Amino acid sequence: MSSSNDRSAELGAIAIIPARFASERFPGKILASETGKPLIQHVIEAAQACDAIERVVVATDDDRIKDAVEAGGSECCMTREDHTNGTSRLAEAAWELDLADDAIVVNIQGDEPEIEPDVVRGSIAMLEQSGCEMATAAAAIQSRADHLDPNVVKVVLDQAGRALYFSRAPIPYPRSMGDPPLRHIGLYVYRAGFLERYAKMTPTPLEKSERLEQLRALEHGHPIAVHIGDAAWSGIDTPDQYAAFVQRWRSQ
Repeated sequence: MSSSNDRSAELGAIAIIPARFASERFPGKILASETGKPLIQHVIEAAQACDAIERVVVATDDDRIKDAVEAGGSECCMTREDHTNGTSRLAEAAWELDLADDAIVVNIQGDEPEIEPDVVRGSIAMLEQSGCEMATAAAAIQSRADHLDPNVVKVVLDQAGRALYFSRAPIPYPRSMGDPPLRHIGLYVYRAGFLERYAKMTPTPLEKSERLEQLRALEHGHPIAVHIGDAAWSGIDTPDQYAAFVQRWRSQ
């Protein structure tokens, strides 16, 4: 990757959306199209709706996804098939796109069609203000069911607003009523140079146990700043969640 500050300033923030066809709970969800356009197109449009994003690229290893993205008039970067997570895929895409090391890269998950522009903007600002090499976002959990749901990733913070831990378990333990617990939002922001370093880090025990890629950064000693925002909806993991999204979209 380039170290040119001029190039970084020119590009501004670039959203790279990692997208793969396989999914344990909902195979092919990226191309589900009951709204008349594939899910990935909704995510692209959500990213484009944020004025802090100047460029949107989908990173995939699947020709079906590439064809759908390009049919919608968007940019696609083909990557290897052997990536273990989205951040690793973004590292290759950032290299292929020849991004400057200090360019801001926003990782919007390919199943987040309702990501709010304010959450994206706030997460970018959090990265710049915190001095961390990585930032993400969280929102208050509104129901006990979500707190107990292993499909809803939770995060706890330190006094500086940085992540202490992410888990599928109900953290913190609900012993007494206090501030609402926080759910993680499927969004990461990094400097492009950090992506290259992340890709060289060895996978970690907690990352493997929880199956959460952000834990690799924490376990290797890299703090993650967390923006707290308002987010009505989370990502789509199951057919039922997709059906609910379709219903909301049709009612707009």
